[in-house]
Amino acid sequence: MKIAVSASDNNLDTMVDPRFGRCAYLLIVDSQTGEIVSGGRNEFAAAGGGAGTQTAQWAIREGAEVVLTGNVGPNAYNVLRAGKVKVYAGVSGSVRDAIARLNKGELSEISNSTVPPHSGMR
Repeated sequence: MKIAVSASDNNLDTMVDPRFGRCAYLLIVDSQTGEIVSGGRNEFAAAGGGAGTQTAQWAIREGAEVVLTGNVGPNAYNVLRAGKVKVYAGVSGSVRDAIARLNKGELSEISNSTVPPHSGMR
């Protein structure tokens, strides 16, 4: 399974970025190997609008089945759900630890966005 994680840098030991749409990096990690298989710097982070939607579409194109992030806005959430991607928010700590907690069943899938529209712009 591929896991998309909003991240502060391009490695597993960096912190989970608290923003999804405007995260610094989006890492796509293979849950079986624990390795980064794709992703990178989020080119949509500085977009004037639509960052969440574009980042969500990117995660879906990369084959993500799960997203781990701090917060997710309504537009990104709706795109992810339409793409059948499970979303786990309120995630903090390192990317490596977040994936381990997911694999242990310690995270809960959310059923709605966690912030109002345009929250990442503030």
